[in-house]
Amino acid sequence: MYILQKSISYNAPLLSRSLHLLKDLAYVNGKWVGAIGKETFPIYNPADKCIINEVPDMDVKDTQLAIDAASNAFKTFSQTTAKERSDLLRNWYNLMVKHSEDLAQILTKENGKSIAESKGEIKYGNSFVEWFSEEARRINGEILQAPVSNRKLFLWKQPVGVAALITPWNFPHAMITRKAGAALAAGCTCVIKPSEDTPLTALALADLAEKAGFPHGTVNVITTSVKNSPSVGKELCENVKVRALSFTGSTAVGKILYRQCASNIKRISLELGGNAPFIVFDSANMDVAVSGAMASKFRNTGQTCVSANRFFVQAGKFDEFVQKFLSKMKCEIKMGDGSKAGVTHGPLIKESQLNMVHGLVTDAVQKGAKVHCGGTPLPELGPLFYAPTLITGVTQEMKIYSQEIFGPVAVIHKFTTEDEAIQKSNDTPVGLAGYFYSEDVSQIFRVAKKLEVGMIGVNEGLISTAEAAFGGVKESGIGREGSRHGVDDFLDIKYVCLGNLKL
Repeated sequence: MYILQKSISYNAPLLSRSLHLLKDLAYVNGKWVGAIGKETFPIYNPADKCIINEVPDMDVKDTQLAIDAASNAFKTFSQTTAKERSDLLRNWYNLMVKHSEDLAQILTKENGKSIAESKGEIKYGNSFVEWFSEEARRINGEILQAPVSNRKLFLWKQPVGVAALITPWNFPHAMITRKAGAALAAGCTCVIKPSEDTPLTALALADLAEKAGFPHGTVNVITTSVKNSPSVGKELCENVKVRALSFTGSTAVGKILYRQCASNIKRISLELGGNAPFIVFDSANMDVAVSGAMASKFRNTGQTCVSANRFFVQAGKFDEFVQKFLSKMKCEIKMGDGSKAGVTHGPLIKESQLNMVHGLVTDAVQKGAKVHCGGTPLPELGPLFYAPTLITGVTQEMKIYSQEIFGPVAVIHKFTTEDEAIQKSNDTPVGLAGYFYSEDVSQIFRVAKKLEVGMIGVNEGLISTAEAAFGGVKESGIGREGSRHGVDDFLDIKYVCLGNLKL
């Protein structure tokens, strides 16, 4: 069943080609279904707050049905060969590539990022399914050296069971494919709960998974509103049929899910908030550093967990960096409706996000920080736009000093020594990503070793790729996604001792 709101004819040019992927039902056990309670909730375009579509508002009972479907499907899907799973993932990947333009259009409408950024996310997200279609055939066990001659020792790797995947709104395509690709490669079945802000991309992916030939119950997508999300998340954590949970989102919510999963000791993977330092040393190439800062800070209008959040620039290059960064911001950023040509950056996702970002900036200004550009909402563009902002003179008593901003606001600090930069960078309970710029090889190795983060970009502002292990340290999470390690959270290692052999 497909729907396009009659009251929003402005959507027609953008969604006309992708309409066949625009769904208003959830996907459970191979069927497109509504909520048992018949309730729905609207999905808004953040560029103008108009309704794109409505989807089912599912609750605990709906969630239990999806879990049961995945549990039943696991009995047979777990017995498929690696080659069969590889072929299914490759089919899914090929369909996503074929419909990349359609997926990007839907993503831009519900997330707000520019169409160019959406196309980039689709390509990036597709790469994980391609990667894990290949990794499926490399999930091998081990033959161990036995301590006695009449035994043979083996380690088998087996899928853990049903995997619950809870994904965020900022990368509604890539966060699903990065998790589901790994889970399906391992032989697990999935119950996917996308963000209440961006479920349409997830439903489009489910449509393509169905067309790719995944058995009924293998891939399930449930949609929930803000009202039902906490209870649905709790059910995914506490239901004994779910044996693994993977979540990307805030540290605060991650801690809640972690506690809830403890009730039945399920496998858990958490990719949580960051507060990424971006260090520019005197030895750095300034043009390279400024270009990296633009990419790292302003991708998705600053709404990424690996965005540069705290800039530390050494005293000798501070003024030059600020001036060049400011110039690039003014020249290269064009804000507006992401579906329109030439727009590079879209709105923030929702009003609470806008209020949070503006509140941090306002607090800093009231306490003496200097705003070089921006610092205000842009209501003339739409209700959720915020001006690209550069601030200096921030001190520790300002909220923005230590809080993850998640918006288009760059805070630049001055430092003197290498040790000072490292100390300030590590002075946070989280540690997801970090960046630094230096042409001094010895310094590169020293600083890379000392930064307390899970991922480091050295002279590079964009570091995410399917081949690399994505994840953090400290309160930024548990486990790794992508790379050959991405399947680990969906596998159990079973030790088999074959004894009393007559050799």
